[in-house]
Amino acid sequence: MKQSPKVKIPWPTKAAMSQIYEKNLWGGNPAEFYSGEGSHDPHIVTPYINIISDFLQSFDEPITVCDLGCGDFNIGKELVEFAAHYHAIDIVPALIERNKTLFNTENLSFHCLDVAVDELPSGDCALVRQVLQHLSNQEVQQILDKLSRYRYVIITEHIPSGDFEPNKDKISGQGIRLKQNSGIDVLAQPFYWKVKDVNELLSLELGNGRGRIVTTLYLF
Repeated sequence: MKQSPKVKIPWPTKAAMSQIYEKNLWGGNPAEFYSGEGSHDPHIVTPYINIISDFLQSFDEPITVCDLGCGDFNIGKELVEFAAHYHAIDIVPALIERNKTLFNTENLSFHCLDVAVDELPSGDCALVRQVLQHLSNQEVQQILDKLSRYRYVIITEHIPSGDFEPNKDKISGQGIRLKQNSGIDVLAQPFYWKVKDVNELLSLELGNGRGRIVTTLYLF
């Protein structure tokens, strides 16, 4: 008996992320792909879109953007117009196919890639929004090793509000490190990421013990 592609997927992270969308583990309409509150709550989304739009428009000529973990593209669709070319990347095949049918502009390309393993498109700026928080330290390191190819890297992570122990390891999947009073800090051990400059662009307190979402620009 042949197995369904949904049952047997050769990459564990791809399987985990595909399951999230198949079972609507991040909420939303069961009939639709939904990347969670972090991609739809105006309190979270609007300030991010504003700050990234301003950054992309600060250049004399539009730059090429690689969105690593584009999800349902609710955010990316607001940024495409400010890029010379916008590469939107996600690990879930069905999600990428869905995005291709809904979003179609001349300067936009969708790619189904595992950003920890596959070769990434060339560009000037990489956006990595609430992606690393879902991954194991091994996969985070694999991604960081690739990101220095971009001049600008903008990483957004959900972290505790107060003091925390950075980078506690986890298996890749739906959850993040918040319940362990941990979060990703790419400059701390075991990563010790080497960059030329760091600039915090945005910090949003969620309240009620839900931590904060921080967006940081790294320059190479």
